[in-house]
Formats: sequence, structure tokens, C-alpha cells
Amino acid sequence: MKNWLIVAAACGCAFPVLGADQPAGNPQAFTPTDLNALARISDPQVSPDGRYVVYVRRETDFDANRGRNDLWLVDLQNIDARPRRLTQHSSSDMHPRWSVDGGSIYFLSSRTGATQVWRLPFNGGEAVQITDYSLDVGTFKFSNDGQRMALSMEVFPDCEDLKCTRERLDAAAKNKVSARSFDRLLFRHWDTWKTGARNNLFVAPVNPDGRAGAPVNVSRALDADVPSKPFGGSDEFTFTPDGVRIVFSARVAGRGEAWSTNFDLYEVSSFGGAAPRNLTPDNPAWDTQPVFLRNGDLAWLAMEHPGFEADRFRIKIRRGSTVREVAPQWDRSVGHLAVTRDGRALLATANDLGQTPLFEVDPASGRVTRISGAGYVADYSPAVRGTVAVWHDLATPPDLYLLGRGEARRLTQSNESLLAARKLGSFEQFSFKGWNDETVYGYLVNPPDLSKDKKYPVAFIVHGGPQVSFGNHWNWRWNPQAFAARGYAVVFIDFHGSPGYGQAFTDSISQHWGDRPFEDLQKGLAAAAVKFPWLDTSRACSLGASYGGFMQNWIAGNWPDGFKCIVNHAGIFDTRSMYYTTEELWFTEWENGGPYFKTPEIHERFNPANHVTRWKTPMLVLHGEKDFRVPYAQGIATFTALQRLGIESRFVEFPDENHWILKPANSVYWYSTVLDWLDAHTRQ
Repeated sequence: MKNWLIVAAACGCAFPVLGADQPAGNPQAFTPTDLNALARISDPQVSPDGRYVVYVRRETDFDANRGRNDLWLVDLQNIDARPRRLTQHSSSDMHPRWSVDGGSIYFLSSRTGATQVWRLPFNGGEAVQITDYSLDVGTFKFSNDGQRMALSMEVFPDCEDLKCTRERLDAAAKNKVSARSFDRLLFRHWDTWKTGARNNLFVAPVNPDGRAGAPVNVSRALDADVPSKPFGGSDEFTFTPDGVRIVFSARVAGRGEAWSTNFDLYEVSSFGGAAPRNLTPDNPAWDTQPVFLRNGDLAWLAMEHPGFEADRFRIKIRRGSTVREVAPQWDRSVGHLAVTRDGRALLATANDLGQTPLFEVDPASGRVTRISGAGYVADYSPAVRGTVAVWHDLATPPDLYLLGRGEARRLTQSNESLLAARKLGSFEQFSFKGWNDETVYGYLVNPPDLSKDKKYPVAFIVHGGPQVSFGNHWNWRWNPQAFAARGYAVVFIDFHGSPGYGQAFTDSISQHWGDRPFEDLQKGLAAAAVKFPWLDTSRACSLGASYGGFMQNWIAGNWPDGFKCIVNHAGIFDTRSMYYTTEELWFTEWENGGPYFKTPEIHERFNPANHVTRWKTPMLVLHGEKDFRVPYAQGIATFTALQRLGIESRFVEFPDENHWILKPANSVYWYSTVLDWLDAHTRQ
């Protein structure tokens, strides 16, 4: 079978199925409401016999202003099988995991108010709650024999049991005093103030009736969150093949937690009663995602440089006391590591030249084989023949596909009817010579019904991170199709600092936030204008969030005649106040060569606040009040400077959002506000 993933990228066209699904009538433009209405697919899990895959499908409840998750199932052996819904409840059902015999599906649900583990008999019957703990269960995983379950709950470290934590939380909720008190940093993280509670890892026996017994805390001895906060999950811990021990990743940093990336792997008895043993004490950088091969070897991901969260994740293997690196010459950073169905090889995703494919890695030889073509592989689960994966690209929302070597079969069409009535734009990757005369890649997403005889205004989107790739993937928060549908040609550049082009390319942005990537952006927009003559760069607006928002402030002072307007979401205005108010200090310290009080000259070298006297471009400033990564005072400062200078500007603040705008109604409003701002300054 011809690999349509590769064909679609090569021609720079939209996903072929979309064209086939479109009705003979007149499809309408894609809107921000459509974007939020699309079903979202995640967390596929193939059954033990390899025949079925259960997965999570998120649908939007606009009335409740939230997403709701349900479990769905696909028969992999029936090529004509339609997905069928397994659960439908007003509360979310998520994180499905098969029982060892394939007779049940376990999942997390908040049906009773608290998030607990439930069991759904596969051959019929109602779901049954199998945990009834006084605290929410965060995530869980089974041992290979199914007799034990590892799970996480948030507890106070000095509490002897779950009841103690529950009582303390209930008392705090009733306390009329609202004051918070802290004696060390990382007292707030992402969007949450710390209470003193920690994620702890527990192990509970699974009784013959499928219900869980009393949990034993196996990570309590460590001053650490297991899984890590704010986004850690079940890939950070695993049972040994015999189920006797658990290996997990944890950062024990004490007072230095806010500036440490020293996560280590720990091993502990799954029966409790012993202190965890550090397996990676010699590596002061990040160790995570442990998995076991069939032969008992432990594989995991490891960085080399302490304090650098964008260092390359290498694959390490331990046999006995011997540790070696697998594929050391493969200059890519692994995002998600797993084991093939037979347990003999490793599976890995990694950014690669603007794509995020799935790779198979031979642990013995280090040979790396690319399994999928262009586009983005997100969650995946090994199948008997191939791998079931969530795949998407710039013109295709996520769906399930069965990936094999050189071929792929689509398993779901979760948004078939909506997309059949909408027009999406084609896209094309391009390259040019950027900083240091090195090759830099970018993408163009065209308006639907493109006419190359016309001229189109440009939405120039600068990605955040900055060490992330704005490549060939469907984006829920900065979706190019939403801008293209409004009549904009969308251009974005994977400037120096982006992953997927070698670690040296990623490293090059550190201490160079305002010169090397800035040069790439200027050259990239110029190269796009030459390659695609239908772009009208005299009617261009620049947009970005986080680091992309920093770049909007930098552009305002250093490229003041470049754009008709600017959109700045969660952007850094003043690098000094940013250092002293953000939560993860390791990030800004690495990027600026140390703390502000030690290297002020580096922090100030690319400080947008030092260039406000040159600002003149109209700017829309947006920020979430619960954003602790880039505190919203940065947005207020940006708006203050604009207003004091008499520059056309607007400030939009979301009191219930963090670094991202996530609630459906807020997302629709955000897109509408941004698009109206672009229209007002490019349609004159």
C-alpha cells in the first residue's frame, strides 16, 4: 500500500480524505467555533489479544463550557468496523487500561464526585467502581500479572494515612483565613498554589473480584512528586516484569526544586516497607520514562545537562550494573518511549525536520528505523501488526491510524460530518538560509480556494517554547486553519532553537533570544514572500505567545516597520521582573547563563523593556490571570507602555485561564478577538 502520509506532505496538499468527504454543495469556512466543536482523540490502548483498541474521545459541551471524555472501541480485525461508544456519562471517563486477560477495561471517572478507578466488563454489563479512596486517583498502571495496581494520589507527606489528608483538606476548605504561607520556592506551579501536598505513588492488590485493596505508599520517603507536576503521568513509573518492584522517576531537590531538573530513577518494593533506591545517582540531569524489554533490560530517557529542560533526551539501557546509550549518533530528542509488542525493540517519537514521526530502535545495534511519514504521531500503542497511533497534520485533526512499515490504515473519522461541510487550506513546507547561513524550515498554510493571481494578507505566527517545533501538526491553541479560513496566508518558522534539526540547532538560542531567531524570522518572511508571490507582506501582522509573545515585544522595538499590527499573548516584557516572578527558575537561568543577580548583562541584552521608545505598531495584548509561567503583570506592563506611548492597543485578560486559553467559550472569544484585530489593520 502506498503511504499516504508521505504523499500528502510531498504534494503540500490537504489530507486526501477531506477532499473525498466534501459534499457536492458549497462547503463553508472553518470557524473558531468549529475548532472547539471538533472531537479530540487520545490515549489508544490495544487489547492483550491485539484485536481491539480502546481510546478516549473528547467532545465539547458548550452549555457546560468544558470538554467531556468518553471511551470508544475499534475492532482492528474488521476493516469495515465502525467505532462504537463504550461509555456515556456527564462526568469524564478517561485513562483506559485493559485487564491482563482482556475481559475488562479499567478507567478513571469522576462519576461519584471523586476521581476513582472503574472496571467495565468487556462482554457487557455496567461499569463498577473498584477503588473507593477518600482522595482522587491521578493515574494508575497494572503489573504484568494483573495482581497489583500502582496508582497516584496527592497526600500530605506527614500524614500516616489517607484519612489524615482528607481531614486536613476538609478543614482548610472551612477555614475563614485565606492566607497562604511558604518558606521555600516553587510555592506555585503552572496555575496552582501549593498546599504542601505531594503526588505520591501507591500500590494496591487487585482482588479476585477486580476491586482494589488497601493502598501502600511506596514513595513517601522521598520529598518528591510522583508523577511529577504539572503534567507527569503513568509513563513516569512501571512495574518490573515480575511485579515485585516498581521503577519511577522523581526529583528530590529540597529547597532547590525551583531551579533543579535532576530527576532520577528510583526502584522500590511494590509491597512497601523499604526506602526507594536511586538507580541513576551519577546523572545530575533528567532521567524518566522507564520501560522494560523482554529480556529484563531497563530502558529510559536521560538528559546530560543539569538545569536544561530542552537538552536532548537520549535512550539509555541498564543490564545489571552496566549502563549504555542506545543510538548515540541519532541526533534527535525522544518525546515518548515504549516497547514493541514482542518486547524486543523500542518505539520512540521525536521531532524531525518539521515532522514528528514514529521510530523503531533496535536496542542491540542502535539502528533507527522510521515507521511513519510526514505529520505528527502523538499517543500510540503497539499492536500485533504495526502500531495504533493518534496521527494529525496541519490540515487533519487527530484520528486513529494503524501504522506499519511503509503503510497506514485509518481507523477512525471522528469529525467526518463537520469537516465534510468545511473548507481547509493546503499547506507547504519550505526552507531558506537563516542565521549563520544554516538551513531553516518553515510552513505556509494557504487560504481555502487559493487563487495565485490574488494577494493575501499574512498572519506571521511565532511559536513559543522557545525549544518547541511549530511543525506539521494540528494545533488546538494556535490553529493556522482558523486564520487561513479568514483569508490569511499563514507563515511560521522553526527558527534556531527549535527541536528536530539536531541538538546544536536547539542549543543555539540560549543566551541569544533576540538575535539568531530574530534573524531567522526576518529572513524567513522575506523568503516566503519570494517563493509564494501571492503573499502581501505589506499587509502582515505578527502574532505569538510565551516566547512568541516575547518576540512580539522584541519585534515592536527592533522591527518597528515590519508589520501592520501585533498580537501578543502571555509575552515577556521585562526579563528582570520575569526572572524574579516566574516559578520554574531553571528555565530562565539556563537561557540567560545564570540567575539575574549573577548575569544581569545577559538577561538585559535582549530585554524588550529597554526598547519601548521605538514602539509604534498597534498591539493586542492578551493574558491569563492564572498564568504563573509568565505572570500576567508582564501583560499589564506591556499594555502600560503602549498606552503611555499613545500607541493603539487593547488588553484582554482572562481571570480563569492559565498560560493557555482552554475553556471553549474563552477560546472562541480569543480567536474572534484576534481575528477582528487582524482584519481591522490589514483590510484597510
